[in-house]
Amino acid sequence: MENCSLRKIFLLIFHLFFFVNLVSKSKACHSVDREALLDFKYKITSDPSKLLHTWTPQTDCCQTWDGIACDASGRVINISRPGLFSDTDSPVDTSMSGTLSPFLGNLSFLEFLDLSNLKDLKGQIPPEFGKLSRLIYLFLDSNRLTGSIPATFWYLYQLKKLYLSNNHISGPVPSTLFERFTLISELGLSGNKLSGLLPFSIGKMVSLIKLDFRGNNFSGSIPESIGELKNIVYLDISENQLSGTIPKSLGSLAKLVELYLNGNQLTGTIPSSITGLSSLKFVRLSENKLTGSIPPGIGNLPRIQSLVFENNKFTGKLPATIGHLITLTDIYFSNNQFTGKIPPSFGSLNNLQTLDLSRNQFSGQIPYQISKLQNLQNLDLSLNPLELESIPDWFQKLKLFRLSLGKTGIKGHLPNWLASTSISTLDLSNNALTGKLPSWIGNMTNLSFLNLSNNGFHSSIPDEFRNLSLLMDLDLHSNKLSGNLKPIFSKTFQFPLGFYNSIDLSYNMFSGPIDDDIGDEAVVASVVSLIFSHNPLRGHIPKSLGNLSRLEVIKLVENGLSGKIPLEIGNAKLLTTIFLSNNNLSGTIPGKVLNLKYLQNFDVSENRLSGKIPPHKATIPVSAFLGNPGLCGAPLPPCKHF
Repeated sequence: MENCSLRKIFLLIFHLFFFVNLVSKSKACHSVDREALLDFKYKITSDPSKLLHTWTPQTDCCQTWDGIACDASGRVINISRPGLFSDTDSPVDTSMSGTLSPFLGNLSFLEFLDLSNLKDLKGQIPPEFGKLSRLIYLFLDSNRLTGSIPATFWYLYQLKKLYLSNNHISGPVPSTLFERFTLISELGLSGNKLSGLLPFSIGKMVSLIKLDFRGNNFSGSIPESIGELKNIVYLDISENQLSGTIPKSLGSLAKLVELYLNGNQLTGTIPSSITGLSSLKFVRLSENKLTGSIPPGIGNLPRIQSLVFENNKFTGKLPATIGHLITLTDIYFSNNQFTGKIPPSFGSLNNLQTLDLSRNQFSGQIPYQISKLQNLQNLDLSLNPLELESIPDWFQKLKLFRLSLGKTGIKGHLPNWLASTSISTLDLSNNALTGKLPSWIGNMTNLSFLNLSNNGFHSSIPDEFRNLSLLMDLDLHSNKLSGNLKPIFSKTFQFPLGFYNSIDLSYNMFSGPIDDDIGDEAVVASVVSLIFSHNPLRGHIPKSLGNLSRLEVIKLVENGLSGKIPLEIGNAKLLTTIFLSNNNLSGTIPGKVLNLKYLQNFDVSENRLSGKIPPHKATIPVSAFLGNPGLCGAPLPPCKHF
């Protein structure tokens, strides 16, 4: 978006300077052009920033109308009324409602038309726009336009830049367009509902530098003719429904810098011709069905900075040649079927910042050479059968921001060198860690995310836990932790950081009761998810939970809780999930709770509740109320005495 905005501001300034002299020398505005512009204004129903305020019949459109420039003969050649523009030193972001007037097609000398980012222009693009045969730049992106791309665009053969992105345009792209667009350098159709095949004629746009078709419904295969786009620098056809293989011809795009094919249904292997992409810096092939191994020739990409291959079906060992890519900053290979060891050659990737090899089948030792990566910030090796047994001590040489080693076979105690790191995200879940939760964990004051779930920790929460003033997400479920919850909810914070987003303490041995004022604690003011299930907490459900205005999920299953379901819970208006089953709750179900606007999941089974179930709109199964002998009413059998 930022590059798009800069592009438009640059073009606007360029055209304003270019046309200043023309305006001063031009004749009065041509009557046909004035009529067309006034009809456009007439079809605008809302103009809050008064972009068209100066467009009046009594004045000359060439001399006094904002955003209009004319040539020496009084013909309009420039219309620039975008919703995002610069006003003195401050950017202005505004909108405009209405439709596009077909009369704009009468501006036969028009070269530049920018009505982008107005947000609320609706209706179809008039086919009369095809009469603008001198048009060079057309920007209609970021509106609410519908219908299809007019076949009359075939006549706009002088176009150099066309942006229709972020609208609701549908249907296929007329294949004849690409045959005529031999001068076009930038084509943006992303964020629409376009469908059909990518026509073979795409290769005719030989001047193309940037092509963005992201986020549509294009299907079929990528045509081999795409290899004819020898000047292309940016190619994005991601998030469509494209199938088939990656064409070998892509390898001939020697000027290509950015390639995005992610979010499709592509199959087959990465073609060995990828070695021809000598200018490539960023490639994203994630979220496809690609198979096979990564070709060793990938090590011949001299400028590559980012390899994003996650969520595919790649197999085999990683080629050692990846270690030749000294410009690499990011590797995302998560969720594939890679095997073998992590290549020691990765230790040569001195610029590497992110290494994500999670959710694969890597085995063996982590190569010591990784310790040389002093720029590495994010390391994720989770869900690999590495059988580490312990976190290598040489990890303390790294300057990691995020460390994820979930389900990698780690045993024993937490290494105390973690206390002197600057780690913000630590995930050691699903291992065999044991012992007490150490007091030195309070020294890890940069922690914002901590996941130690599914281990064997057995202790109370140390008082030093209060020092984790940046912690926002905590997951300690499925351990043997005990004691009370006060250190967790009395921790400090550093405004605006350090407020909890999610807490999961389920399947432990924490004892209660839950403090009555838990919902008044500052650190939980913005919490979204609270999960305390399967702990012997006892006591009542605190009424103060209703004060949590952002709470969406509350799970208090099998906690030995008694008393009534507080009516105040209904004040937490964003709740989607309330699980209170297998407790000793009594009384009735508050209608205010059962009728929360966003409630989707509700379960109070196996309690001692009684009375009629309040009428409710949410679809809640019978099982959610079973085990309460005193309950009656839909979806249970009707009440006899109500």
